Amino acid sequence: MSTVDKIKAPIKGEMKKFEELFKASMKSRVPLLTLITNYVLRRKGKQMRPMLVFLSAALHGKITDSTYTAASLIELLHTATLIHDDVVDDAYERRNFFSINAIWKTKIAVLLGDYLLSRGLLLAVDKGEFELLRIVSEAVREMSEGELLQIEKARKLDIDEEIYFEIIKKKTATLIASCTAAGAYSIGAEPETIESMKQFGELVGIAFQIKDDLFDYQKKSIIGKPTGNDIQEKKMTLPLIYVLNNAPNAEKRRIITIVKRHNTDKKKVNEVIDYVIDNGGIDYATKKMIEYKEKALEILAQFPDNEAKTALLELVDYVISRKK
Repeated sequence: MSTVDKIKAPIKGEMKKFEELFKASMKSRVPLLTLITNYVLRRKGKQMRPMLVFLSAALHGKITDSTYTAASLIELLHTATLIHDDVVDDAYERRNFFSINAIWKTKIAVLLGDYLLSRGLLLAVDKGEFELLRIVSEAVREMSEGELLQIEKARKLDIDEEIYFEIIKKKTATLIASCTAAGAYSIGAEPETIESMKQFGELVGIAFQIKDDLFDYQKKSIIGKPTGNDIQEKKMTLPLIYVLNNAPNAEKRRIITIVKRHNTDKKKVNEVIDYVIDNGGIDYATKKMIEYKEKALEILAQFPDNEAKTALLELVDYVISRKK
């Protein structure tokens, strides 16, 4: 049994039911939309976000219809943002599949993202789940702000560690926090518990993103993502920020010049990767990732033991030990 299957075990039945409901939530009378949404469904990932919703609900009580609504709403909005991200990034692959914009072009990809966003909004409204809608809408707003902040900073390459954590909190951690908060809310948890679960999700999300950033410095890509891709896109991630903060001025200027002007030169990009590895960037980022993991575990420790808690503990370990 894989690690993901072990994590999913306590909610296996709920996840199967969720997949059927999620598929139904994407239905349309427009044949082109049906064709494209079927393609999206065939290339779904590990579904970590719905798993977090169900496990967070099961940690505190019995899974309800509201939990299924929360999971579907989050997955619809998450899928929409991924489609829009591929358009923004001119990305033609995701998880070794062609992106929607690669096959059906930009206009259709944008419209599909809009359609999925509207389906999510209508699902929440039709079910009267306005608090769930607020939780998730806040996350989507922050994700947009995070993307724009990253684009703004990429132009100047003036991202320090504080700005980096603000960006990844908004871009990645807020959506994961919405999963854990929505899961707790869906079973009627107390406001203090919902807030604690939101903090737990945020910490897990930050650790998750640091791990993603570390993949970029692997010599051999194992995730279908080219090594040095973040540098080529002028993204200042934690390993690079750390070594720049500790580099002599001349070396700092050289590295920034490569990132700014020679980021498509593979040889020069590899020079930056080697410098980051040799000067402690990986070790520092790994240390910070573990710190966030430990903070997340401290929050989880305050809740009673059950199968869902065990699965969440395994999920936190998986976030920082995964190979892709």
